[in-house]
Amino acid sequence: MSEAVMPPGWPAMSIAQAHALIGSPGTAAEVAEETIRGVRLKVWKNQPPTLRAVAEMAKGHGQKVFMVYEDERVTYDAFHRAVARFAAELQSQGVVKGDRVAIIMRNLPEWAVAFYAAASIGAIVTPLNAWWTGPELEYGLTDSGSKVAIVDAERYARLTEHLPDCPDLKRVYVSRAIEEIAHPDVTKLEGVLGAPDTWAGLPDDPIPPVDLHTDDDATIFYTSGTTGKPKGALATHRAINTNIITAGAAAARGFLRRGEAPPAPDPDAPQRSSLLSVPFFHATGCFAVLNPSVFAGAKVVLMFKWDAIRAFELIEREKITSAGGVPTIAWQLLEHPARANYDLSSLEGVSYGGAPSAPELVRRLKEVFPKSQTGQGWGMTETCATVTSNGAEDYQFRPDSCGPAAAVAELEIRDPGDGVTLLPVGQMGELWSKGPMNAKLYWNKPEPTAQTFVDGWVRTGDLARIDEDGFCFILDRAKDMLIRGGENIYCVEIENVLYDHPAIMDAAVVGIPHRILGEEPGAVVTLKPGAEATEAGLRAHVAERLAAFKVPVTIKFWAETLPRNANGKILKNELKKLFEDQAT
Repeated sequence: MSEAVMPPGWPAMSIAQAHALIGSPGTAAEVAEETIRGVRLKVWKNQPPTLRAVAEMAKGHGQKVFMVYEDERVTYDAFHRAVARFAAELQSQGVVKGDRVAIIMRNLPEWAVAFYAAASIGAIVTPLNAWWTGPELEYGLTDSGSKVAIVDAERYARLTEHLPDCPDLKRVYVSRAIEEIAHPDVTKLEGVLGAPDTWAGLPDDPIPPVDLHTDDDATIFYTSGTTGKPKGALATHRAINTNIITAGAAAARGFLRRGEAPPAPDPDAPQRSSLLSVPFFHATGCFAVLNPSVFAGAKVVLMFKWDAIRAFELIEREKITSAGGVPTIAWQLLEHPARANYDLSSLEGVSYGGAPSAPELVRRLKEVFPKSQTGQGWGMTETCATVTSNGAEDYQFRPDSCGPAAAVAELEIRDPGDGVTLLPVGQMGELWSKGPMNAKLYWNKPEPTAQTFVDGWVRTGDLARIDEDGFCFILDRAKDMLIRGGENIYCVEIENVLYDHPAIMDAAVVGIPHRILGEEPGAVVTLKPGAEATEAGLRAHVAERLAAFKVPVTIKFWAETLPRNANGKILKNELKKLFEDQAT
């Protein structure tokens, strides 16, 4: 994709110069060095040491609204009271440092209370995917050896028959259950905490003391599991809290790149607020949104499920300042015909990750939301969310880049074959990532751990290139790359061209098996509301911009948003089934 022409005098300084200023001694984002698990790493010196420290900051935010869910509103003070109360309850049930505590529920205020209560007493919090089936949930509970589970009523119904097959599980707390529960080891969560609108009346107690350190184990988040069994990435308090400073440092870098001093924090500024449309059990939702929000005293507005009209209503009602998720959500905010009926002027930021985004999206967001700062980034479960960030003018000039690495991170492009040989600037290869945000290992999986976590590096499986200024460009997942007659085809390249077509809202490219060529590209697209396009017209659109062998041999139309897992990744295995009759 072509990049915008940079104006004369841009940038005012290089990425390295900006990082040196941001991380200099005495700054909020000061960079230091520490040896972690035998590897010398750059770290943010002033980040909160533990999740417990973040939870304790909630009390200082007082009567600011912490979380909004439907008509429920929870203040930071009420949230802190609930965390302290539930932490004491978990201890009374014998939960000690290192025990696994599972959370299995959709985004609710109770999710956040369970997360910080368990983490604050040294438990390893293990959020499981709320979309999983009963057998999948049983796998997560038994694989992690969870001692306690906090679930909502829907997940409890899904899990009930599997509880006898989870021998490590000693107690289950069920939130929002309507019917009575007779099981002796199952307790209604409201019997301990009350409903969210009553948390302000809980005792004003401190969180129970525990000897907790920054490099102690904190969470197990399971990978998407698109192939094989999901793997649980074990992360520390340090790794998770790295996101807090990374986000602020990236914003400061935008000001420095244009030659301006980053603004000082304004205690009288209106409260920041995020519309959260990704799940807490995903690294983005928890590590990149929830935890930095608690640190900063921002408001988090939850959606029962994604719906563009409901999003407009909430942005207007709650004066939302930032929204996003995956690129498809951004497209829907742009293209929905009802958008003009709502006051969305509070929106200052639209950011996304979890899937490649089209450069055309940057231009359209700037056009529709002129004061909004768009941005995207890259990270994965194994890196506890954010490693790279691209925003402000940098994003406009390199819209197909996920940005440079944070000042405490390193990226390398290595030969995908040997995983060792470093490749030259600009050459495509496998992306490796190093930094304090990396998870430690895969829980109970020594062989995949050895393959992925190597001397402080994470072998990502992403195919990428890094330019001379340090900007990373994700080209594809290694396993999604097509090889047609010996020619490599990167799906994201074709997808971005399809996104450039004015009628396309969602696009995915998959491989169609071919007896002689190996694979050929096929595409599935969703059209914008009211838009029209033909297969022949879309193929011609791609043919004008890419080599003939990259043009999809067939394009199918999908009536709704393309199917995704909870992490926002398109389920390409599902889409491949559409082409089974065309395999040759």
